[in-house]
Amino acid sequence: MQIKSKLYYLLIFCGWITFGCQTEFIPANINTNAEYVVEGYIEYGDNALPPYVILTKSRPFFKSLSIEELNTLFIKNAIITINDGNTSSTLNQVCFGDVPIGSRQQFADLLGVPLDSLKTNICVYADLFGKIKVLPNKNYDLTIRVDNDVITASTMIPPYVPLDSIWVREAPGKPSDTLVQLYSSIHDPAGVKNFYRYQCGINSDNFITPFNSVYDDPLIDGIQFDFRLIRPKQKGEDFDQKTFGLFTIGDSVAIKWSTIDEAHFNFWNTYEFNKGNQGPFSSYTTINTNIHGGLGVWGGYNSRVYRLKVKRK
Repeated sequence: MQIKSKLYYLLIFCGWITFGCQTEFIPANINTNAEYVVEGYIEYGDNALPPYVILTKSRPFFKSLSIEELNTLFIKNAIITINDGNTSSTLNQVCFGDVPIGSRQQFADLLGVPLDSLKTNICVYADLFGKIKVLPNKNYDLTIRVDNDVITASTMIPPYVPLDSIWVREAPGKPSDTLVQLYSSIHDPAGVKNFYRYQCGINSDNFITPFNSVYDDPLIDGIQFDFRLIRPKQKGEDFDQKTFGLFTIGDSVAIKWSTIDEAHFNFWNTYEFNKGNQGPFSSYTTINTNIHGGLGVWGGYNSRVYRLKVKRK
């Protein structure tokens, strides 16, 4: 009994040390001045969207944000150009509030989001008239001028590495009448650093990003590699561990498979790691950026879309 009593008071003492002496940790840069935030892409391949850039300002971490304040974050009247090494083209500014009602679906498609999710006056800079010739194996330099500020970035559209095949496997555990796994295969080129990203469209062309969407090739360099494709959770869908990542028989699925460059990969890799690294005992991860003079990403894609109807073998 005496030993148990001593252990009891020792546990109380340890708890007091742990919780009574802890201090709140606030990152040093949590309330720094607002910075420019860039989200921009240039794409080659199937159903490629025109090159576009969304330009906003960052907000303090702890400050609340209303819809009205959100509208003020979009930077208007910037001069944004893309240079392919030979020619320089200026992007056109278009804001959701200025788009005719009949054309708003096209605006939503440009952003890759459902129309009913657009509640703010989002402004986008895009190559509306196809002036930029997008080709693989080329670098594309981005320059943004806002008053006296200059923001720059560069990305490359790498050679395309295709998926070899996509096939169905039974769901793990107890066999299911409605759910299956999707697997794919790729032959990674030897001796070259390759970086990949994929998205899924379920019964539509609105592509959704799975929980982990990017891969690099240190462990698969030069070999044939099979891997599972994860079905992303759709808007409003509750998380269910038993069905997570499984596809429904009868669904029409579009897999958008892309090759990207290293800086683009590093952005998504750190972003997704930070997004998944949640909870009171997690550590903060700095998201990589390839933007000089701001934050965010300017990324190139070389993409193809693979379509299939999910059915048993």
